[in-house]
Amino acid sequence: MYSIRQIAEALGAEAQGDLDLTITRAAEPKEADPQDLAIATSEKYAEGLREGRAESALVWEGADWQALGLKAVIFATRPRMAMGQVTVLLDQGQGFEPGIHATAVVDPTAEIGEGVSIGPLAIIAAGARIGRGSVIGPHCYIGADATLGEDAFLREMVSIGARAKIGDRFKAQPGARVGGDGFSYVTPEVSGVENVRKTLGDQGDAKAQSWMRIHSLGAVTIGDDVEIGANCTLDNGTIRDTVIGRGSKLDNQVHIGHNTRIGEDCLLCGQTGLSGSVDVGNNVVLGGQCGVADNLFIGDGVIAAGSSKILSNVPAGRVVMGYPAVKMETHTEIYKAQRRLPRLMRDLDALKKAVFK
Repeated sequence: MYSIRQIAEALGAEAQGDLDLTITRAAEPKEADPQDLAIATSEKYAEGLREGRAESALVWEGADWQALGLKAVIFATRPRMAMGQVTVLLDQGQGFEPGIHATAVVDPTAEIGEGVSIGPLAIIAAGARIGRGSVIGPHCYIGADATLGEDAFLREMVSIGARAKIGDRFKAQPGARVGGDGFSYVTPEVSGVENVRKTLGDQGDAKAQSWMRIHSLGAVTIGDDVEIGANCTLDNGTIRDTVIGRGSKLDNQVHIGHNTRIGEDCLLCGQTGLSGSVDVGNNVVLGGQCGVADNLFIGDGVIAAGSSKILSNVPAGRVVMGYPAVKMETHTEIYKAQRRLPRLMRDLDALKKAVFK
């Protein structure tokens, strides 16, 4: 439970009205009760405030809050940032208990920092090191000689493979997997796939062969303040480590192939997949369901629209879209031309008939 004054001070925001009014949770304006803080960060929520029963709200700058029937408000100069800060305050957590649960299996050689919580049926393997203040949820697995920094938070069923090196304040959502073997195979003789890569279409005289696994000798290195979503999969490197840079965030079901290097403060949205040995710069944003072919370079500050398929290197700062991904403005022109094709074909048919006559 927080007062409006406490929340405003935490946000560094201006507040007006009854600042001693207390709230217990955040709510949509239309669904808010008197004890809720309605999140109404733009004028489009005004009608919802009128329909709901909220007495306090996080509102847009200049809102006529008294006319909306509110008793107290906090003004948001940057709405989504303010909303983010409110969610930090009001997050009730997952209810994981402190201490090491009786059913957890912790190898005697593992190093467990001060104040670490380890949940039911979690397994901490030999030589693993877990930094102080970390939370290891139920059914998690921390592999042999893996290192986890301070204040990590692993939701249920997260798996960290052997020898992974992870920085401070790491967060992983349910089912995330760090350190699976890379998808690397080779054939005794040159395969049809290798010929196709060279010729862009011709398999040549390659014969059918069985695939032999290339083992992953590397691990995964992750910097500070990285977050990975539910069912993310990060492959070990073949020789060198796969690397995720400081501050990068990976959404649900993102796949990172072996040897790939992700820079700092990148944002990879849901179901994005990177093949092996991709080199990604800093502050790159890849929209949902983006795909990146192997051995490519993506420069700093690149933004790729959702479902883009990147098949060639992308220079720094470029905004791309499409399959194959090209400059967004180029893709827009291609799309416009594509929509005109039926009309162009009708005009061409009419012109052909006129010429034949």
